[in-house]
Amino acid sequence: MDQKLANSHSAHVVGILGLGYVGIPLALRISEVGQSVLGFDVVQDRVDQLNAGESPIKHISADDIATMRNAGFEATTDFARAAECDALIICVPTPLDKTREPDLSFVTATMDSIAPYLRKGQLLSLESTTWPGTTKEVLLPYVEKAGLEVGKDFYLVYSPEREDPGNANFNTQTIPKIVGGHTKACLDAGVALYGAFIDHVVPVSSTEAAEMVKLLENIHRSINIGLVNEMKIVADAMDLDIFEVIDAAKTKPFGFTAYYPGPGIGGHCIPIDPFYLTWKAREYGLHTRFIELAGEINAKMPQYVVDKTVRALNEAGKSLKDAKVLALGIAYKRDVDDMRESPSVFVMELLRDWGAEVAYSDPNVPVFPEMREHDFDLSSVDLTPESLASYDAVILLTDHTDFDYDMIREHAKIVVDTRGKFRDGGDHIRRA
Repeated sequence: MDQKLANSHSAHVVGILGLGYVGIPLALRISEVGQSVLGFDVVQDRVDQLNAGESPIKHISADDIATMRNAGFEATTDFARAAECDALIICVPTPLDKTREPDLSFVTATMDSIAPYLRKGQLLSLESTTWPGTTKEVLLPYVEKAGLEVGKDFYLVYSPEREDPGNANFNTQTIPKIVGGHTKACLDAGVALYGAFIDHVVPVSSTEAAEMVKLLENIHRSINIGLVNEMKIVADAMDLDIFEVIDAAKTKPFGFTAYYPGPGIGGHCIPIDPFYLTWKAREYGLHTRFIELAGEINAKMPQYVVDKTVRALNEAGKSLKDAKVLALGIAYKRDVDDMRESPSVFVMELLRDWGAEVAYSDPNVPVFPEMREHDFDLSSVDLTPESLASYDAVILLTDHTDFDYDMIREHAKIVVDTRGKFRDGGDHIRRA
Protein backbone atom coordinates (compact mmCIF):
# COMPACT_ATOMS: atom_id res chain seq x y z
CA MET A 1 0.00 0.00 0.00
CA ASP A 2 2.92 2.36 0.63
CA GLN A 3 3.85 2.66 -3.06
CA LYS A 4 0.24 3.20 -4.05
CA LEU A 5 -0.05 5.90 -1.45
CA ALA A 6 3.21 7.61 -2.34
CA ASN A 7 2.91 7.46 -6.11
CA SER A 8 -0.76 7.40 -7.04
CA HIS A 9 -4.14 8.89 -6.34
CA SER A 10 -5.73 5.50 -5.73
CA ALA A 11 -8.70 5.35 -3.41
CA HIS A 12 -7.88 4.39 0.17
CA VAL A 13 -9.39 4.66 3.62
CA VAL A 14 -8.81 8.06 5.19
CA GLY A 15 -9.25 8.56 8.91
CA ILE A 16 -10.20 12.03 10.15
CA LEU A 17 -9.26 12.54 13.81
CA GLY A 18 -11.38 15.35 15.20
CA LEU A 19 -14.85 16.01 13.75
CA GLY A 20 -15.29 19.75 14.11
CA TYR A 21 -15.11 22.84 11.92
CA VAL A 22 -12.04 21.46 10.10
CA GLY A 23 -12.56 17.71 10.19
CA ILE A 24 -16.15 17.59 8.94
CA PRO A 25 -15.62 19.72 5.78
CA LEU A 26 -12.51 17.67 5.03
CA ALA A 27 -14.43 14.41 5.45
CA LEU A 28 -17.17 15.72 3.15
CA ARG A 29 -14.71 16.60 0.42
CA ILE A 30 -12.83 13.30 0.59
CA SER A 31 -16.12 11.42 0.47
CA GLU A 32 -17.21 13.44 -2.58
CA VAL A 33 -14.35 12.01 -4.66
CA GLY A 34 -15.29 8.45 -3.78
CA GLN A 35 -12.72 7.66 -1.11
CA SER A 36 -13.71 5.86 2.08
CA VAL A 37 -13.72 8.04 5.18
CA LEU A 38 -13.71 6.97 8.82
CA GLY A 39 -14.19 9.76 11.36
CA PHE A 40 -12.90 9.71 14.93
CA ASP A 41 -13.94 11.84 17.89
CA VAL A 42 -13.92 11.53 21.67
CA VAL A 43 -17.39 13.12 22.02
CA GLN A 44 -20.00 10.39 21.77
CA ASP A 45 -22.84 12.85 21.11
CA ARG A 46 -20.97 14.27 18.11
CA VAL A 47 -20.36 10.77 16.74
CA ASP A 48 -24.01 9.79 17.24
CA GLN A 49 -25.19 12.98 15.58
CA LEU A 50 -23.08 12.42 12.47
CA ASN A 51 -24.02 8.75 12.22
CA ALA A 52 -27.67 9.82 12.35
CA GLY A 53 -27.07 12.08 9.33
CA GLU A 54 -27.34 15.29 11.34
CA SER A 55 -25.06 18.30 11.08
CA PRO A 56 -23.57 19.91 14.21
CA ILE A 57 -22.40 22.96 12.22
CA LYS A 58 -24.67 25.67 10.82
CA HIS A 59 -22.99 26.18 7.44
CA ILE A 60 -22.99 22.43 6.69
CA SER A 61 -26.40 21.00 5.89
CA ALA A 62 -27.90 17.77 7.17
CA ASP A 63 -28.32 16.75 3.52
CA ASP A 64 -24.53 16.96 3.10
CA ILE A 65 -23.99 14.73 6.13
CA ALA A 66 -26.63 12.28 4.96
CA THR A 67 -25.03 12.11 1.51
CA MET A 68 -21.65 11.41 3.10
CA ARG A 69 -23.18 8.70 5.26
CA ASN A 70 -24.81 7.08 2.25
CA ALA A 71 -21.40 7.05 0.57
CA GLY A 72 -20.05 4.98 3.45
CA PHE A 73 -18.81 7.51 6.00
CA GLU A 74 -18.87 6.33 9.58
CA ALA A 75 -17.96 8.12 12.81
CA THR A 76 -16.56 6.28 15.82
CA THR A 77 -14.99 6.74 19.24
CA ASP A 78 -13.02 3.50 18.79
CA PHE A 79 -9.48 4.62 18.00
CA ALA A 80 -8.37 1.01 17.52
CA ARG A 81 -9.96 1.32 14.10
CA ALA A 82 -7.11 3.63 13.10
CA ALA A 83 -5.44 0.42 11.93
CA GLU A 84 -8.06 0.23 9.13
CA CYS A 85 -6.92 3.58 7.70
CA ASP A 86 -4.24 4.12 5.07
CA ALA A 87 -4.06 7.83 5.90
CA LEU A 88 -4.73 9.52 9.25
CA ILE A 89 -5.37 13.27 9.38
CA ILE A 90 -5.35 15.02 12.77
CA CYS A 91 -7.75 17.99 13.02
CA VAL A 92 -7.94 18.65 16.77
CA PRO A 93 -7.77 21.97 18.68
CA THR A 94 -4.46 23.53 19.72
CA PRO A 95 -5.49 26.22 22.25
CA LEU A 96 -3.39 28.27 24.64
CA ASP A 97 -3.35 27.60 28.36
CA LYS A 98 -4.04 30.25 30.99
CA THR A 99 -0.46 31.54 30.76
CA ARG A 100 -0.71 31.84 26.94
CA GLU A 101 1.57 28.86 26.43
CA PRO A 102 0.82 26.27 23.70
CA ASP A 103 -1.49 23.46 24.79
CA LEU A 104 -0.85 20.39 22.65
CA SER A 105 -2.81 18.09 24.95
CA PHE A 106 -5.43 17.34 22.26
CA VAL A 107 -2.68 16.39 19.80
CA THR A 108 -0.79 14.21 22.26
CA ALA A 109 -3.99 12.58 23.52
CA THR A 110 -4.85 11.73 19.91
CA MET A 111 -1.39 10.27 19.34
CA ASP A 112 -1.64 8.28 22.56
CA SER A 113 -4.94 6.84 21.29
CA ILE A 114 -3.69 5.81 17.85
CA ALA A 115 -0.06 4.91 18.62
CA PRO A 116 -0.75 1.19 19.26
CA TYR A 117 -2.46 0.93 15.87
CA LEU A 118 0.06 2.63 13.59
CA ARG A 119 1.30 0.27 10.88
CA LYS A 120 3.47 0.10 7.80
CA GLY A 121 2.18 1.89 4.71
CA GLN A 122 0.24 4.56 6.57
CA LEU A 123 0.46 8.31 6.15
CA LEU A 124 0.00 10.59 9.16
CA SER A 125 -0.83 14.25 8.61
CA LEU A 126 -1.19 16.96 11.24
CA GLU A 127 -3.45 19.88 10.26
CA SER A 128 -3.77 21.57 13.66
CA THR A 129 -2.00 24.93 13.90
CA THR A 130 1.16 24.78 15.98
CA TRP A 131 4.76 25.97 16.35
CA PRO A 132 7.46 25.08 13.82
CA GLY A 133 8.99 21.78 14.85
CA THR A 134 5.90 20.14 16.32
CA THR A 135 5.57 17.42 13.67
CA LYS A 136 9.22 16.41 14.08
CA GLU A 137 9.50 16.87 17.83
CA VAL A 138 6.09 15.60 18.99
CA LEU A 139 4.66 13.24 16.33
CA LEU A 140 7.84 11.64 14.98
CA PRO A 141 8.81 9.99 18.30
CA TYR A 142 5.47 8.19 18.42
CA VAL A 143 6.07 6.75 14.97
CA GLU A 144 9.64 5.73 15.74
CA LYS A 145 8.56 4.12 19.02
CA ALA A 146 6.14 2.00 16.97
CA GLY A 147 9.15 0.63 15.10
CA LEU A 148 8.29 2.38 11.83
CA GLU A 149 10.83 4.09 9.59
CA VAL A 150 9.55 7.42 8.34
CA GLY A 151 10.13 7.89 4.63
CA LYS A 152 10.51 4.15 4.06
CA ASP A 153 7.49 2.32 5.44
CA PHE A 154 5.57 5.24 6.98
CA TYR A 155 4.87 8.79 5.83
CA LEU A 156 4.69 11.89 8.02
CA VAL A 157 3.49 15.30 6.80
CA TYR A 158 2.17 18.62 8.04
CA SER A 159 -0.60 20.36 6.09
CA PRO A 160 -2.18 23.35 7.86
CA GLU A 161 -5.94 23.72 7.73
CA ARG A 162 -7.25 26.77 5.88
CA GLU A 163 -10.98 26.58 6.55
CA ASP A 164 -12.99 29.83 6.51
CA PRO A 165 -16.51 29.02 7.77
CA GLY A 166 -19.23 30.95 6.00
CA ASN A 167 -17.03 32.07 3.09
CA ALA A 168 -19.10 31.44 -0.04
CA ASN A 169 -16.18 32.15 -2.38
CA PHE A 170 -13.86 29.37 -1.21
CA ASN A 171 -14.28 25.85 0.11
CA THR A 172 -12.14 22.86 1.06
CA GLN A 173 -11.70 21.85 -2.57
CA THR A 174 -10.68 25.24 -3.92
CA ILE A 175 -8.46 26.60 -1.12
CA PRO A 176 -4.82 25.80 -2.04
CA LYS A 177 -3.29 23.23 0.33
CA ILE A 178 0.19 23.61 1.80
CA VAL A 179 2.03 20.31 2.38
CA GLY A 180 5.40 19.72 3.98
CA GLY A 181 6.96 16.28 4.45
CA HIS A 182 9.51 14.91 6.89
CA THR A 183 11.33 13.41 3.90
CA LYS A 184 11.01 13.69 0.13
CA ALA A 185 9.07 10.41 0.06
CA CYS A 186 6.75 11.78 2.75
CA LEU A 187 6.17 14.94 0.72
CA ASP A 188 5.37 12.87 -2.39
CA ALA A 189 2.87 10.82 -0.39
CA GLY A 190 1.28 13.94 1.09
CA VAL A 191 0.94 15.62 -2.30
CA ALA A 192 -0.63 12.43 -3.69
CA LEU A 193 -3.08 12.20 -0.80
CA TYR A 194 -4.28 15.80 -0.88
CA GLY A 195 -4.05 16.11 -4.66
CA ALA A 196 -6.79 13.51 -4.95
CA PHE A 197 -9.39 15.91 -3.51
CA ILE A 198 -7.84 19.43 -3.44
CA ASP A 199 -7.55 21.43 -6.66
CA HIS A 200 -4.14 22.94 -5.94
CA VAL A 201 -1.50 21.50 -3.63
CA VAL A 202 1.50 23.66 -2.73
CA PRO A 203 4.54 21.63 -1.59
CA VAL A 204 7.12 23.22 0.70
CA SER A 205 10.55 22.02 1.79
CA SER A 206 9.76 20.66 5.25
CA THR A 207 7.15 20.20 7.93
CA GLU A 208 8.69 23.17 9.77
CA ALA A 209 8.21 25.43 6.73
CA ALA A 210 4.56 24.33 6.44
CA GLU A 211 4.02 25.01 10.14
CA MET A 212 5.54 28.49 9.75
CA VAL A 213 3.34 29.24 6.71
CA LYS A 214 0.20 28.86 8.80
CA LEU A 215 1.56 31.08 11.54
CA LEU A 216 2.60 33.78 9.08
CA GLU A 217 -0.87 33.83 7.53
CA ASN A 218 -2.57 34.34 10.87
CA ILE A 219 0.02 36.70 12.32
CA HIS A 220 -0.42 38.86 9.21
CA ARG A 221 -4.13 39.11 9.96
CA SER A 222 -3.67 39.65 13.69
CA ILE A 223 -1.21 42.52 13.22
CA ASN A 224 -3.30 44.25 10.57
CA ILE A 225 -6.49 43.88 12.61
CA GLY A 226 -4.62 45.28 15.61
CA LEU A 227 -3.47 48.21 13.48
CA VAL A 228 -6.96 49.04 12.22
CA ASN A 229 -8.43 48.64 15.72
CA GLU A 230 -5.92 51.19 16.99
CA MET A 231 -6.70 53.44 14.03
CA LYS A 232 -10.39 53.20 14.95
CA ILE A 233 -9.68 54.49 18.45
CA VAL A 234 -7.63 57.39 17.08
CA ALA A 235 -10.21 58.20 14.39
CA ASP A 236 -13.02 58.16 16.94
CA ALA A 237 -11.13 60.58 19.18
CA MET A 238 -10.88 62.89 16.14
CA ASP A 239 -14.59 62.39 15.36
CA LEU A 240 -13.76 60.63 12.10
CA ASP A 241 -15.54 57.58 10.67
CA ILE A 242 -12.87 54.88 10.31
CA PHE A 243 -15.09 52.91 7.93
CA GLU A 244 -15.28 55.89 5.58
CA VAL A 245 -11.49 56.19 5.74
CA ILE A 246 -10.99 52.49 4.98
CA ASP A 247 -13.47 52.52 2.08
CA ALA A 248 -11.66 55.47 0.54
CA ALA A 249 -8.21 53.97 1.11
CA LYS A 250 -9.12 50.68 -0.56
CA THR A 251 -9.81 52.46 -3.86
CA LYS A 252 -6.01 52.51 -4.23
CA PRO A 253 -5.37 49.65 -6.68
CA PHE A 254 -1.99 48.71 -5.20
CA GLY A 255 -0.19 48.62 -1.86
CA PHE A 256 -3.26 48.58 0.39
CA THR A 257 -5.42 45.76 1.72
CA ALA A 258 -8.57 46.64 3.63
CA TYR A 259 -8.95 45.28 7.15
CA TYR A 260 -11.91 46.24 9.31
CA PRO A 261 -12.10 46.97 13.05
CA GLY A 262 -14.45 45.36 15.53
CA PRO A 263 -14.87 44.52 19.22
CA GLY A 264 -11.72 42.37 19.18
CA ILE A 265 -10.71 39.22 17.34
CA GLY A 266 -12.15 35.74 17.61
CA GLY A 267 -12.14 32.27 16.14
CA HIS A 268 -9.81 29.36 16.67
CA CYS A 269 -6.86 30.92 14.79
CA ILE A 270 -6.21 34.65 14.93
CA PRO A 271 -6.33 35.21 18.73
CA ILE A 272 -4.24 32.09 19.44
CA ASP A 273 -1.85 31.10 16.66
CA PRO A 274 0.50 34.12 16.79
CA PHE A 275 1.45 33.23 20.37
CA TYR A 276 2.66 29.80 19.25
CA LEU A 277 5.45 31.59 17.42
CA THR A 278 6.01 34.03 20.31
CA TRP A 279 6.50 31.02 22.59
CA LYS A 280 8.81 29.20 20.19
CA ALA A 281 10.84 32.34 19.45
CA ARG A 282 11.90 32.52 23.11
CA GLU A 283 13.86 29.32 22.53
CA TYR A 284 16.02 31.35 20.15
CA GLY A 285 16.29 34.36 22.46
CA LEU A 286 13.92 36.44 20.34
CA HIS A 287 11.16 38.83 21.41
CA THR A 288 8.30 39.08 18.88
CA ARG A 289 7.27 42.66 19.60
CA PHE A 290 4.88 43.19 16.66
CA ILE A 291 2.96 40.02 17.49
CA GLU A 292 2.65 40.84 21.17
CA LEU A 293 1.67 44.47 20.59
CA ALA A 294 -1.09 43.47 18.17
CA GLY A 295 -2.30 40.93 20.70
CA GLU A 296 -2.43 43.58 23.42
CA ILE A 297 -4.41 45.99 21.25
CA ASN A 298 -6.91 43.37 20.13
CA ALA A 299 -7.33 42.03 23.66
CA LYS A 300 -8.23 45.51 24.94
CA MET A 301 -11.02 46.09 22.40
CA PRO A 302 -13.82 44.50 24.50
CA GLN A 303 -13.01 46.96 27.32
CA TYR A 304 -13.07 49.82 24.78
CA VAL A 305 -16.57 48.74 23.72
CA VAL A 306 -17.76 48.61 27.33
CA ASP A 307 -16.27 52.04 28.03
CA LYS A 308 -18.19 53.45 25.06
CA THR A 309 -21.36 51.80 26.38
CA VAL A 310 -20.81 53.33 29.83
CA ARG A 311 -20.40 56.77 28.26
CA ALA A 312 -23.53 56.37 26.14
CA LEU A 313 -25.58 55.30 29.18
CA ASN A 314 -24.19 58.18 31.26
CA GLU A 315 -25.27 60.65 28.60
CA ALA A 316 -28.78 59.18 28.91
CA GLY A 317 -28.70 59.58 32.70
CA LYS A 318 -28.16 55.88 33.49
CA SER A 319 -25.33 53.89 35.02
CA LEU A 320 -24.13 50.53 33.72
CA LYS A 321 -24.99 48.91 37.03
CA ASP A 322 -28.49 47.39 36.75
CA ALA A 323 -28.81 48.56 33.14
CA LYS A 324 -30.41 46.11 30.70
CA VAL A 325 -27.97 45.54 27.85
CA LEU A 326 -28.53 43.40 24.75
CA ALA A 327 -25.56 41.98 22.85
CA LEU A 328 -26.34 41.58 19.15
CA GLY A 329 -24.35 38.71 17.64
CA ILE A 330 -22.15 36.49 19.81
CA ALA A 331 -20.55 34.22 17.18
CA TYR A 332 -17.03 35.36 16.37
CA LYS A 333 -17.83 36.31 12.77
CA ARG A 334 -20.78 37.08 10.52
CA ASP A 335 -23.29 34.34 9.66
CA VAL A 336 -21.62 31.44 11.48
CA ASP A 337 -22.40 29.65 14.75
CA ASP A 338 -18.77 29.35 15.86
CA MET A 339 -18.25 30.78 19.36
CA ARG A 340 -14.56 30.03 19.80
CA GLU A 341 -12.68 32.99 21.33
CA SER A 342 -15.55 35.31 20.38
CA PRO A 343 -14.87 38.87 21.60
CA SER A 344 -18.62 39.24 22.14
CA VAL A 345 -18.38 36.89 25.11
CA PHE A 346 -15.61 38.96 26.69
CA VAL A 347 -17.80 42.07 26.27
CA MET A 348 -20.71 40.27 27.93
CA GLU A 349 -18.53 39.18 30.85
CA LEU A 350 -17.25 42.73 31.42
CA LEU A 351 -20.81 44.04 31.36
CA ARG A 352 -21.90 41.40 33.86
CA ASP A 353 -18.92 42.16 36.09
CA TRP A 354 -20.02 45.80 36.22
CA GLY A 355 -23.53 44.84 37.32
CA ALA A 356 -25.41 45.04 34.03
CA GLU A 357 -28.29 42.70 33.24
CA VAL A 358 -26.98 41.05 30.06
CA ALA A 359 -28.93 39.30 27.30
CA TYR A 360 -28.07 38.41 23.73
CA SER A 361 -29.64 37.86 20.35
CA ASP A 362 -28.00 35.72 17.69
CA PRO A 363 -29.97 33.86 14.99
CA ASN A 364 -27.13 31.34 14.67
CA VAL A 365 -26.72 30.55 18.39
CA PRO A 366 -30.16 29.79 19.86
CA VAL A 367 -28.74 28.73 23.26
CA PHE A 368 -25.48 29.91 24.79
CA PRO A 369 -23.22 26.84 24.49
CA GLU A 370 -21.12 25.19 27.14
CA MET A 371 -17.65 26.73 26.96
CA ARG A 372 -14.47 25.87 28.82
CA GLU A 373 -13.91 29.37 30.22
CA HIS A 374 -17.27 31.16 29.91
CA ASP A 375 -20.59 30.54 31.62
CA PHE A 376 -23.91 32.14 30.69
CA ASP A 377 -27.30 30.49 31.23
CA LEU A 378 -28.98 32.35 28.37
CA SER A 379 -31.01 31.80 25.22
CA SER A 380 -31.21 34.09 22.22
CA VAL A 381 -33.77 36.88 22.49
CA ASP A 382 -36.18 37.31 19.60
CA LEU A 383 -35.78 40.76 18.09
CA THR A 384 -39.04 42.69 17.97
CA PRO A 385 -39.80 46.40 18.33
CA GLU A 386 -40.97 45.69 21.88
CA SER A 387 -37.96 43.64 22.92
CA LEU A 388 -35.51 46.17 21.49
CA ALA A 389 -37.24 49.02 23.29
CA SER A 390 -37.01 47.17 26.60
CA TYR A 391 -33.20 47.45 26.76
CA ASP A 392 -31.28 50.48 27.94
CA ALA A 393 -28.56 49.81 25.36
CA VAL A 394 -28.04 47.49 22.40
CA ILE A 395 -24.47 46.65 21.34
CA LEU A 396 -23.90 45.42 17.79
CA LEU A 397 -20.98 42.99 18.13
CA THR A 398 -21.36 40.62 15.16
CA ASP A 399 -23.08 41.96 12.06
CA HIS A 400 -25.14 38.96 10.93
CA THR A 401 -27.04 39.51 7.70
CA ASP A 402 -30.24 38.18 9.31
CA PHE A 403 -30.54 41.19 11.62
CA ASP A 404 -33.17 43.78 10.70
CA TYR A 405 -30.99 46.87 11.02
CA ASP A 406 -33.80 49.30 10.20
CA MET A 407 -35.88 47.88 13.05
CA ILE A 408 -32.89 48.02 15.40
CA ARG A 409 -32.24 51.65 14.51
CA GLU A 410 -35.87 52.63 14.95
CA HIS A 411 -36.64 50.93 18.24
CA ALA A 412 -33.42 50.65 20.27
CA LYS A 413 -32.91 53.43 22.82
CA ILE A 414 -29.12 53.40 22.41
CA VAL A 415 -27.11 51.53 19.77
CA VAL A 416 -23.39 51.01 20.32
CA ASP A 417 -22.08 50.08 16.87
CA THR A 418 -18.76 48.18 16.65
CA ARG A 419 -19.19 47.15 13.01
CA GLY A 420 -20.06 50.34 11.09
CA LYS A 421 -23.60 49.28 10.20
CA PHE A 422 -25.18 52.57 11.35
CA ARG A 423 -22.74 55.00 9.77
CA ASP A 424 -25.32 57.64 8.86
CA GLY A 425 -25.67 58.24 12.58
CA GLY A 426 -28.54 59.37 14.76
CA ASP A 427 -28.64 60.89 18.22
CA HIS A 428 -28.90 57.42 19.80
CA ILE A 429 -26.08 55.79 17.74
CA ARG A 430 -22.59 55.56 19.20
CA ARG A 431 -19.50 54.32 17.34
CA ALA A 432 -17.34 51.85 19.24
